[in-house]
Amino acid sequence: MRNIVLIIILGFILFECREKTPAVAKKEKRHLPKLEPNRYNVAFLIMDGVYNTEFTAPYDIFQHTQYRKGIKAMNTFTVANTLTPITSFEGVRILPDFDYTEDSLPKIDILVVPSAEHHLDTDLKDTIMLNFIKKVDKDALFMTSHCDGAFVLAKAGLLDSAVSTTFPSDIGSYKKMFPKLKVKDSVLFVHDGKYITSAGGAKSFEAALYLCEYLYGKEIAESLAGGLVIDWNLSEVPKFINR
Repeated sequence: MRNIVLIIILGFILFECREKTPAVAKKEKRHLPKLEPNRYNVAFLIMDGVYNTEFTAPYDIFQHTQYRKGIKAMNTFTVANTLTPITSFEGVRILPDFDYTEDSLPKIDILVVPSAEHHLDTDLKDTIMLNFIKKVDKDALFMTSHCDGAFVLAKAGLLDSAVSTTFPSDIGSYKKMFPKLKVKDSVLFVHDGKYITSAGGAKSFEAALYLCEYLYGKEIAESLAGGLVIDWNLSEVPKFINR
């Protein structure tokens, strides 16, 4: 009888191990974005609390360049300080493509800094992030921000010699925090040298379309705008350009 009980117990243990082993051994396969050669590499810096529109608006515009012929299109991908899902301010979960604290990153030609919930406070104390931005700036063709993303570029010291703008109702806080900066208000975006800063919100589309018109010309920009049902006429957009 004792032997039968032992056999039953052993069988139960083996069954439990067999059931649990696959779950323990299973590992998520990482899917890296496909980066085509001879394109601009555009990285979007995201973090918890990122606002949907400032992220998705320029992403939509830049990603759609891949469907236009005869231009140097854009590879679009996200970078964060983790590979675990990022949760936007509105609750959307986004899986980052690269972890800038650990991964070997592709060369970044254009960095996009969308606004995030804590860009006016705790994010500005993130020295690892700020150092990453400074490193990218050394070789990037353009550094861009939307809404309060300008606070991050300013904190990194990148806008010290450039004119910039930010979210309209945060202009006062921006000037107070960075009193030496040259700041424009009543515009939707500012382009000064390699830096493009925008008021953000739905107007993030305008700043992204402007960069496309700058790189590809009016016809391509109008085509991209039309594909997203956006009325686009650069001459009518309030802006400040100092190239």
